[in-house]
Amino acid sequence: MSGHSQFDLLRERRFLPYFSVQALGAFNDNVFRQAIIGLLGVMAAAGTLDASTRGTYTQLAPAVFILPYFLFSSIAGQFAERTEKSRLIRITTAMEIAIMSLAAVGFLLQDMRVLLVALFATGVQSTLFGPVKYSILPSVLKPEELTGGNGLVEMGTSLAVLLGMLFGGLIFTVAGEHGAQAAAVAVIALAILGNVLSRAIPSVPAAAPDLKVQWNPIPESIAILKLARKQVAVRNAILGVSWFWFIGTVLTGNLPVYAETHLGGTQTLYVFALAVFSIGVGVGSLLCEKLSARTVEIGLVPLGAIGMSACILHLAFAPAIAAQGLDVQGFMAQPGAWRVVLDLAGIGLFAGFYVVPLFALIQSRTPRAELSRVIAGMNIQNAVFIVLAALGGVALQQALGWSIPQLLLALGIASIVVAAWIFSIVPEFLMRFLSWLLVRSLYRLKLHGIERHVPDEGPALLVCNHVSYMDALILAASIPRPVRFVMYYRIFNIPVMRWIFRTAKAIPIAGAKEDPALMQRAFDAVDAALAEGELVCIFPEGALTKDGNIAPFKSGVEKILARRPVPVVPMALRNMWGSMWSRRANVKAGSALDRMRVPRRLRAHVEVAVAEPMDGATATKELLEAKVRALRGDAA
Repeated sequence: MSGHSQFDLLRERRFLPYFSVQALGAFNDNVFRQAIIGLLGVMAAAGTLDASTRGTYTQLAPAVFILPYFLFSSIAGQFAERTEKSRLIRITTAMEIAIMSLAAVGFLLQDMRVLLVALFATGVQSTLFGPVKYSILPSVLKPEELTGGNGLVEMGTSLAVLLGMLFGGLIFTVAGEHGAQAAAVAVIALAILGNVLSRAIPSVPAAAPDLKVQWNPIPESIAILKLARKQVAVRNAILGVSWFWFIGTVLTGNLPVYAETHLGGTQTLYVFALAVFSIGVGVGSLLCEKLSARTVEIGLVPLGAIGMSACILHLAFAPAIAAQGLDVQGFMAQPGAWRVVLDLAGIGLFAGFYVVPLFALIQSRTPRAELSRVIAGMNIQNAVFIVLAALGGVALQQALGWSIPQLLLALGIASIVVAAWIFSIVPEFLMRFLSWLLVRSLYRLKLHGIERHVPDEGPALLVCNHVSYMDALILAASIPRPVRFVMYYRIFNIPVMRWIFRTAKAIPIAGAKEDPALMQRAFDAVDAALAEGELVCIFPEGALTKDGNIAPFKSGVEKILARRPVPVVPMALRNMWGSMWSRRANVKAGSALDRMRVPRRLRAHVEVAVAEPMDGATATKELLEAKVRALRGDAA
């Protein structure tokens, strides 16, 4: 696994053309919008536009762009569900050529009415592209690639937005009196390039080709929002993404004024501050795959939320810089400048940790035939949060006279409250965070065969040797899909760990002589989970090893398979014996904590090896035990 990199996806046709098209689309959108702002400045300087009218257009433009998300997201989600995805992308990029041709006319005529119509049409095109942008990923990526793929997309989007703003803002500066012509040519050329690249995207079948499109946007928007709320974890992941957009809107919307009034800078300093934030988002997004070991690790979400909140609060108390008119070099020479830079970079970095796993969770937990509509529902909610952030920020500053640092302070506190509320509703986020901290601090994992042999979907029974009290957490951190673990009830009831196991929907079991009723409930729960298409993991030895060797497998595994003969995946933990959470030899009395041993090594190199699935109809406990023994080898 260590040889894998998310950047390998950029060499594959299943990902690279799509990645290029979505990044180029974000780039062109921002070139277009910044060029409009540049044209407004030119028209104001020429006296063809008064200050009041210029301000009206500046405030109207964001509303014109975002309005289609409210009007057409429900229809866009349905089209993305029933249409072959590469074809839909080609359609939207062809739309972009037509829209940018209209925009070119607006630039050449210097007619803001035409440009606003084109901006509205750009919003419509972005609305249609939005659901397919994220719903295509689970169809072209393996589960273990979702986090890395989403990280690349978020990195590409954040940098494309930044570069598009820079390019669009410089068009009228560099081209001078020919700025309008340069803007017209640029947006058309970029749109054509996007359409050409889209033709290299491989075919991706429609998820629900027989879906009948409901054209009334109001009832269908309500229906799609209800669909997005069907699963608790997905619903709150969507809420988390919307909060990310709220934070981003408040920060980027106030950054120009903050750079001028609080940092003593010019327009150049604002661009520098925006670049620091955007690069932070890109770096954080890319690091998610490394930190998650190529799984959908939602334990990073609390880390991101805590980090974002802390950096926002720290930035809120940053002292103002007294000097004025500073460029980047002059600003960096001021006391406290590095604090601001690190805070902005930190907000972006932790925002990447926060949002990438949320997207991956939404994609992995939502049925394929519903994902485009769920994404469309998320886009509607995102639009609501963006509008609330913009209006709320203006209201607090104008009605109550708040300064931007006061607004940042309120945002940091609100971020903590919202995160705590989400994590209290879905404790799985916090559970995964705690287990991620435990596993990553105690062990260095190396994985063999998981991406090849653990099924991407459908039921399967995982069988593994049992070495330590941490086995379930290590396996959960190694497998891209959620796993239901069957574990001895005394381990299930270990203090603190009990909350983690219960939140992960582990299944406690007891021996037939200890508690036959609990044992039967466990087998019933295993069968129900497999019937629902879930992964279930059992430790057929029935207890932790006392000496590091694998004990004979018990008959429970055959009982499960006789009732439901699903594929069986043999697994083995290597190098776990001798860790802190394995048992001490010949110690039988006392609690589980009493039986723990002093570790031979810290940050132990632990390996998880997986073999090819076996047919559940023919697998026996002897065959499975032999396979696990061979996988484990001498690496006890």
